[in-house]
Formats: sequence, structure tokens, C-alpha cells
Amino acid sequence: MDSRCSSSADSRLTVQGLGSISARVESYDAGEKKCISDVRRTFCLFVTFDLLFITLLWIIELNVNGGIPKQLNEEVLHYDYHASFFDIFLLAVFRFAALILAYAVCKLRHWWAIAITTAVCSGFLIVKVILSKLLSQGAFGYLLPIISFVLAWIETWLLDFKVLPQEAEDQYRYQSIMDATERAPLMCPGPLSDGQFYSPPESVADSDEELDDKHEPEKGLI
Repeated sequence: MDSRCSSSADSRLTVQGLGSISARVESYDAGEKKCISDVRRTFCLFVTFDLLFITLLWIIELNVNGGIPKQLNEEVLHYDYHASFFDIFLLAVFRFAALILAYAVCKLRHWWAIAITTAVCSGFLIVKVILSKLLSQGAFGYLLPIISFVLAWIETWLLDFKVLPQEAEDQYRYQSIMDATERAPLMCPGPLSDGQFYSPPESVADSDEELDDKHEPEKGLI
């Protein structure tokens, strides 16, 4: 009886273990079927926020300094590197297009794309602040270059310390689960049937008592 209970308990534990492993594999496969992971989607949302925020600041700057049609004519059609904010907007567009193409469309798992965009943006902004006359154009001359510089480095930090390590950890966990699944038995041992168990032989004490009962009538007859 004890062996039957232990065998059934072992079979239940094996089934539960395989069920938990298969559940984890199915959950990971469901995550892989998504377009992008959660951390990568957060990164892409932040890149989109970067473009929209720089665009909003640039539109406010155009409106404050004399109206949007007039400033568009001066900053876009008559572009001047030393006084225009249009190139900072184009820098945000370049950053958005390169990062979305690399990490959302191509699903790149390396840091070289963000390294190129951050290096280009940082170098361009530093040179522009040194050579241009933005600092003499009021608050937006300080605000737009600084915010563009900070957002570029926040994107680098997000990708290098959040997105890539999290995805590498998920991949390692998935590989470990797959290895455990391959090592697990393909078929679980079924419960033992009742036919495999036999009643124990009669005890010696019971047999002695029956023999005594049989001998007593014989003694009486004698």
C-alpha cells in the first residue's frame, strides 16, 4: 500500500513538474510571438517622445520669435547654421528614424546603432553651441540644445542598461527551460494497477490459532 501511494505521488509530482515547465515554455513562446518585448516597446515609445518633445519646443520657439510662417521662412528657407534651430529638429528626426528602424523594424540586439546616433548628435550639438549664436537668442538657445543632448543620452542608457540585459536574461531563462524539458522523460509513469498488488500471506500467529482450533475437537474425541 505504501509503495502504491509513493508511486502515485511520484507520478503526480512528475506530471506537475512537466506541466509547470510546459507552461513556462508556452508563456515565453507567447511573448516571443509579440512584435517586440515590453522593454523594447518602452524604449521605442521614449524615442517617439523625444521627437515629439523637440518638435513641440521648436514650434513654440517659432511662435514666440515672430510667428510660425515668418520663422519658418527664416529658419528653413534661409537656413543659417549660426542662428537657426531647424537643424536641431532634423537631428531629432534622424535619431528617431535610425533608432526605430534598427530596434523596432530590424529588432537589432546590439548597441552599435545607438552608439552612432548618440555620437553624431553629441558632436553636432557641442560644435553648434560653440560656433553658433544660439546662446544670445534667449531661453530657447539654451533649452533646445541641452534637452536634445540629454534625451539622446537617456536613450543610450535605456538601451544599454535596460533593454539589452533584460532580453539577454529572458533568452537565457528560455534556454534553461528548454534544456530542462529535453532532460525530462517524454512519458510519465502511469499509476500502478490493482492487479500488481497481492494480499500479504497469513501471519504465523493466525495459522497457529487455527491449528489449535482444529486439534481441540480431535482431542475431545480421543
